[in-house]
Amino acid sequence: MAESCEHLETLRMADFPPPRTPEGCEECLAEGTRWVALRECLECGHVGCCDSSPETHATKHYHQTSHPVMRSVMPGDAWSWCYVHELTGRLSA
Repeated sequence: MAESCEHLETLRMADFPPPRTPEGCEECLAEGTRWVALRECLECGHVGCCDSSPETHATKHYHQTSHPVMRSVMPGDAWSWCYVHELTGRLSA
């Protein structure tokens, strides 16, 4: 596993696209399924459910698009995850 990540080093919240479905996981809302926690793709704004959710839509989005970084959109969270390097990062303002 990498110890540093160019995807996470330059993240600033002001640069993120708006969430496409701020009310919940895009696919779960369409399918009528439930999620545990939500993650937003920092490249396109896709909102998907976390890996603790039955459908794991955030990870499926990464495998379909290769968009490398997502962030938690849960209240109080300020972290991101790089799928490529399997590293977490802190978000700066």
